[in-house]
Amino acid sequence: MQDQLKLDNFICFAVYTASHALNRVYKPLLDTLGLTYPQYLAMVSLWEQDGQTVGGLGEKLFLESSTLTPLLKRLETAGYVRRERSREDERVVVIRLSDEGMRLKEKARDIPSCIVDASGRDAVDLNRLQAEIAALREALNRSVA
Repeated sequence: MQDQLKLDNFICFAVYTASHALNRVYKPLLDTLGLTYPQYLAMVSLWEQDGQTVGGLGEKLFLESSTLTPLLKRLETAGYVRRERSREDERVVVIRLSDEGMRLKEKARDIPSCIVDASGRDAVDLNRLQAEIAALREALNRSVA
């Protein structure tokens, strides 16, 4: 039992500290774009599929509306997105990229390769690791559902 209570044996601690390390690598890259990491994730999701609802974007990013709404307001103030009420249901807010938000994608183009370079691993290895971590997340989510 003692070995189980060693910090270095905790998968959660390894993931937690790796997340902090990733954020330290991302910060200077995202500072050049004027984005925080959560804002960057929202923009990446919108570059993949423009015109998402706030609810759909929140589900994709695992963010509550109370966290996502202020983030989207800041992106709107920066001129990257527009928040619009749905014509079908005015309770639903749709997020659309502005022209400036679409142009920002080109400026962010090299960020993923910078992360691969910083990791010291190849893209295939990182893709495998990402899939394993995503599977772990899904298993953990199922266990508490």
